[in-house]
Amino acid sequence: MGNCILTVNAGSSSVKFALYEASEPPMPIARGQVQGIGSKPSFQFKSGGPEGRKEIDAPDQEAAFNVILSELQPLLKGQEVSGVGHRIVHGGPLRATPTELTEEVLEDLATFNPLAPLHQPHNLAGVEAAKAAFPYALQIGCFDTAFHRNHPWENDIYAIPRKYYKQGIKRYGFHGLSYDYVSHQIANERPELSNKRLIICHLGSGASICAVNNGYSISSTMGFSPLDGIPMSTRSGQLDPGILLYLLETEGMTPAELTHMLYHESGLLGLSGISHDMQVLEQSDEEGAKDAVDYFIYRVRREIGAMAATLSGIDALIFCGGIGENSANIRARICGRLGYLGVELDQAANSLNKRDISNGATPVMVIPTDEEQVIANAVSKFLVPAQ
Repeated sequence: MGNCILTVNAGSSSVKFALYEASEPPMPIARGQVQGIGSKPSFQFKSGGPEGRKEIDAPDQEAAFNVILSELQPLLKGQEVSGVGHRIVHGGPLRATPTELTEEVLEDLATFNPLAPLHQPHNLAGVEAAKAAFPYALQIGCFDTAFHRNHPWENDIYAIPRKYYKQGIKRYGFHGLSYDYVSHQIANERPELSNKRLIICHLGSGASICAVNNGYSISSTMGFSPLDGIPMSTRSGQLDPGILLYLLETEGMTPAELTHMLYHESGLLGLSGISHDMQVLEQSDEEGAKDAVDYFIYRVRREIGAMAATLSGIDALIFCGGIGENSANIRARICGRLGYLGVELDQAANSLNKRDISNGATPVMVIPTDEEQVIANAVSKFLVPAQ
């Protein structure tokens, strides 16, 4: 009987999964997702299983996980799931490597729920569901914050009384699994860039930009929480903290109301008043849609400039994430004013979403990210001694 590795990425309305052979490196068998949890849930294999999307009954993440297990059974073919890897958005100030999810670790991770309310509680609910389904499997957490744990001090601290830094109020950075994958892909495909200055733009429903030097994160647009930085589908991005004080004191908003607005009603949705979906906004003639897209592009371009300043230059610009990988228009508009950084697009290559889309001195690339592979690789390293 062979062994398999399952990876789980549980969010507020979706659960992504992937199944691998427990080999070195892990070889993919299938991947897919449940989305629309709590509203119009559906299941879909992206590869390795039957095609097509089907509606399911999944009011919560536990129900979604049970659907995934049912759909995977024919693919397991008697094999045992010996390890389950979980994307955990917040690992706190100390965790810089994948970690076995013991009860003690899970209790500690739950204390970070308020810092990532869209993600952390659902990540941990996914762990509990996996433990119930596979009680003898090794449960491993891989942290989105881990890739950023080597930031220089000045890139981590906020200019508030220093005692709060010691209490853990600092710039954590997120999307680390994505940046980890893309950085390693660059090193493998373009070894001449492996120790260079990279700016990686993870642009999707959640979006951030990371400055990488010699394979290490130097700075990220996301900070203490996944709210900071560039605007996202429904998250605000960077705000003047005075706005929050005004809304609390003058408008009388409660902390809960403010949290809901910042996480669920802002970003592209709040600006456009139409949709959180970039594809919908790009196709719309509404003024609100145009304004939202323009603001998104402006902020991304601005932060690329800031990251270039942090790195004292740029040797390559990389796009990943749903928007970064699929929207030639957004990439073209972002890069259109980056000539001062040596950025010039090959418009034909860009329109075809090719890997290399540059026509200038600075390489510009599109690299589809694969957080699941990073997680599976981590689990495999824990399992190898036992095999």
